Order: sequence, then structure tokens, then C-alpha cells
Amino acid sequence: MQIDFHHAVTYVLARLAGFSADDAEIIGHASQYVDDATNEGIVKFTNGAMYRRISSAHQVIDLQNIDDVINHRVWVPFHFLPGNGGLEAGESPGGGFINKLVCTPDSFVAEEMLACCIADSRKPYALHRLGITIHVLSDTFAHQGFAGVIHDINDISELDYDGGAESHSIFKEFFDRMKISLIDATLPLGHGAALACPDLPYLKWRYANRLNQSFARDNTAIFMAAVQSIYNSLKKYRDNTAGRIVTGQISIQDMERIKRNFSEFTDEKGDARHRRWAGSIAAGDFSFGSEEISYIPKGRGSWKYQALNTEHDHDISKYIYSERFLRSNWKMFHDALQKHQFEVIHDILPRYGICVS
Repeated sequence: MQIDFHHAVTYVLARLAGFSADDAEIIGHASQYVDDATNEGIVKFTNGAMYRRISSAHQVIDLQNIDDVINHRVWVPFHFLPGNGGLEAGESPGGGFINKLVCTPDSFVAEEMLACCIADSRKPYALHRLGITIHVLSDTFAHQGFAGVIHDINDISELDYDGGAESHSIFKEFFDRMKISLIDATLPLGHGAALACPDLPYLKWRYANRLNQSFARDNTAIFMAAVQSIYNSLKKYRDNTAGRIVTGQISIQDMERIKRNFSEFTDEKGDARHRRWAGSIAAGDFSFGSEEISYIPKGRGSWKYQALNTEHDHDISKYIYSERFLRSNWKMFHDALQKHQFEVIHDILPRYGICVS
């Protein structure tokens, strides 16, 4: 999924689930920032203080994506949560280890991830971790059937879409343009070979992989299922309950508006759809009323700028330390990233017989 869902739709669902506008903004921002936190390493300060953080994403065309260890520590816990074939801990799907790694919506693995997040609800970084968790849950719907490693299960042999809108030129031009040797080497990672198809909320498309498996996808239906699941997860967090019991539901009017936006906002670029979602929210299209949302990933006004007072995309040698750093959204987001990564890789996945790093 892209910024329209990870930031705007997550914000809407958090508000509908009862979070305040300020809390919903943190949750939505953290959810999207998972895709934008591409730097890692040690941040050094002029007073001798240091802070080590990890990345939760790499650029799509990035040589690091060829490194299986990096894939395991970035793509697996943050974008392609293994679903163990939808089975409980102690059980295994057929077809070998790769089928344990494939993304599966509403899996028992995802339930355990949410339970760990709820257990941290009193931590300073609690809402930031919730945003990260919601990002991963969202991606299990869009990325279902794919895995966060380089494997033939991700490699597409046939790709087509339903409908003839000119805006869907991604299939007419972009696919052929992307067929160069470097990208061919990395396409079997995640849904790389499927391009942006899983992320477009209005698209109906079809594909076959190199394992001779064929699939037909209705993204609007998939995204609506994700909406219900994420709302349920947010309510569980609010009610401080894990498991499958949920109190309350999204109104028919709000669900209809969400589905209409998915269907009508047919821009190829996520940023363009995000602007339309922001306009819909500002217009008071949802039951919580008219509100303004914005998202700045880097530079002036961003979480990183507020924490480190820098507009640089990449790190400088040393930053001037401020006491506000420890309370900054940027630092708490990175605290939450590290806690999430550790628990998914070292606590949750091993219970399902999954060892990734």
C-alpha cells in the first residue's frame, strides 16, 4: 500500500475507532514513515551523546535488496509479515519453508504482533508502535501471496489488468521500461515483479507466478477487508484487549465513503491520491467532521527536522543535542521500530518455526 492508505486511511480509521485527532495523526504518520525511514546507523551529537537506529525500508531499486539478510530484517518484519499459511503455531503449510513466509491476511502471526503492540500501550512510544503495527497489518492484505525474500514465488510470468482506462498506462509503458538486467535480478523480491499493482486501491488485475499459480485480484475488495481488520485492531488497542472480540463497528455511511474514495481516486501516484483523501477529510466527508491532515517525510517540518534540526536527507557528522530529542516523535518512532523488529524476528516467528535472521 502507499501513502494514501498508510497515512490518510489509517488516520480516518483511528478517528473512527475513537482516537483523538492528535493521536490519530501520530498513528497515521508512523504508519507511513515505515516506508520513508530508509537511513540507519549511529546519530552522533556534539556533546558526545549517540543514538543508534535501524531502517524499515529501502528504495525499490537498491542494491541492498539483493542481500538476503537485509531482506529478512527489513522487508519481512515491516512489509511482508510471514503468515505461516494462516495456520497456528506448531503447524506448517505444505510446499516447504517459502510457504511459511508468504503474507497472509488476518493470520495468527499478525494477531500475536498486535498483542505485543497492545502490551506496550503504556510505553512512551506506544502510538508510534501502533502505527508501525497498522502498517504491517495493512501490507498483509495488499501483499498477500508474496514473500519478503528473493524467490520464484514472487516472480511474475503473466500480468494483466481489467478495464481500459488510459490512466492505467503502468501496464502499457512502465513494465517494459523496467525490464533491465539489474531490476530483473531484484524483481523476485516481494511484489517487485507485480510493480505497483497490489498498491492501487481501484485496480482489478491478474497474474501468474513462476510456480504456475494463477491469481485474480480485486484491490477494492481487498482494501475494504483491510479497512475492517485495521479498524478492529485499533478498537482492540483502545479497549486493551487482544483476540478476536471487537466492540463497535464502522457506520454504513463511513464505509460507503471509504469505498467510494477507493474506487474514484484513480490516480496512479500515491501522492496524488493522498491529496484527494486529505481533501475528502477536510470536506467533512466522515462522521468525525472536517479536519486537516498533512505529512512531511523529510526536511523542514518533518519529524527528523523537529528532532535533529536538520533538513538534510542523509546524516551529517554531528548534530547539536537538545533535551527535546528524547521526547521527539522521530526518536520514539525509531525506538518502536527496534522493539517491533526484535519481537517479530526473535519472539513471534520462531513459535511458528520461522527463522529469518
